[in-house]
Amino acid sequence: MNSVSVLKFSFVLMIFLVFASQFYVSVTSAQVSQNEASSALTSAEESVVSAYQAVSKAEESGANVSSLLVRLNDAGWFLARAHMAYKSGDFDSALKFATQSQEKLNGFVADADALMKTAIREHYLDFMVNVVGSIIGAIGVICVGFIVWSFLKRKYEKAGSMV
Repeated sequence: MNSVSVLKFSFVLMIFLVFASQFYVSVTSAQVSQNEASSALTSAEESVVSAYQAVSKAEESGANVSSLLVRLNDAGWFLARAHMAYKSGDFDSALKFATQSQEKLNGFVADADALMKTAIREHYLDFMVNVVGSIIGAIGVICVGFIVWSFLKRKYEKAGSMV
């Protein structure tokens, strides 16, 4: 072999090794990225489910959950985009959208619990006002009726004695 063919062979071998190492790095990083994306999707799904359960409980208690539903809808939209990206093999976008979905739900359960507690407190106060108001009203009607009855009884007794 002459020196030119050894040089060509070495050059081709070096290029092959560079491309092979780049391919290996991209395949390895794609697997890590796929695992990360899968983990992020699972975590985002769990967050959406727990947020849905929290908003359902808050709504059952009579809370106005419209602002929570907007946030939950946005998080669901990001989660759907993450699933589409994951299925198409775009693991970086899947990870990004799953992370955005979780960010939308930061503090969501606490907000839902606060709305639920506020609604329960308001219902309790409404109940107390209605019950106490009804009792006071009933007692007032009875007292006024007794006073009017006493007044009319005296008036008729005096009128009867004058005749």
